[in-house]
Amino acid sequence: MTISHNYQNQLVQDRFALKLTARLSDACDDLPYEVTERLRAARVQAVGKRKVVTSQVVTGTAVSGGTLSLHSPDDGFSFWSAIASAIPLLALIVGLLGINAVLSDQRATELAEIDSALLTDTLPPSAYTDPGFAQFLKMQRESAR
Repeated sequence: MTISHNYQNQLVQDRFALKLTARLSDACDDLPYEVTERLRAARVQAVGKRKVVTSQVVTGTAVSGGTLSLHSPDDGFSFWSAIASAIPLLALIVGLLGINAVLSDQRATELAEIDSALLTDTLPPSAYTDPGFAQFLKMQRESAR
């Protein structure tokens, strides 16, 4: 059985805190009355200034990846907030569809230009698939240099 590293650290910290409080409690008996009264007044003042912890009721949780989100009943999630949260998703979908349409139009235009160049050329389209023709074109380029 393995104990996690965080749990071991917590145990070490708890032991240290117990030893420290025991030493402080032992030394408290030897202090004069004035000092113990000032310490008591400081404790009362510190307790009075502490932050008040408020608690909320959580009605649900949602885990996404490594993130946990809590939902409370007073989130104010109404019809309008649902619409407002759907607007960015709708904008993303419209943007992606627009990009897809533009890219497919560009691709169709490129293919049409290649097809028209092949069909209007003096060579038949089968010449472009001939391996000897590719070698002929390479020799033409080298001789032109």
